[in-house]
Amino acid sequence: MADMDAIDRAILKALQENGRMTNAELAETVGLSPSACSRRHDMLEKSGVISGYHARLSHKAIDYKMMVIVHISLSGQFAKTLTEFEAAVKRCPNVLVCYLMSGEYDYILRVAAKDLEDYERIHRDWLSALPHVVKINSSFALREVIERPNVGL
Repeated sequence: MADMDAIDRAILKALQENGRMTNAELAETVGLSPSACSRRHDMLEKSGVISGYHARLSHKAIDYKMMVIVHISLSGQFAKTLTEFEAAVKRCPNVLVCYLMSGEYDYILRVAAKDLEDYERIHRDWLSALPHVVKINSSFALREVIERPNVGL
């Protein structure tokens, strides 16, 4: 949606800070009438700029204290190989993020685990079983410095 104006950006910024605010609160925040705000909000959703709403959970609070960055190399980058790998990795519940990469590794994953024993299970039962994997390199995050759920507008 290339034709966004300052009000659209203000709506997005406000919703990134509090996705649960009512339309009346949002309208007041951005200086619109509730009906005009609702129309713009709907347009942002329908155009795909707003792709959804969710609760942001604390991994530590739900006992996932270990974050692992996993680099994966595949046997090749043929379309069939990538499609099969991506379909399989989507089924792994502990994989939070998966990126197709350029460079040394084909994919980078962010994996949540409760502890080292749990990661060993994830590695054995899920990651090693992914199709076409020839190399797995795991790095354990020592401390989270920053995690931004929102982009700057």
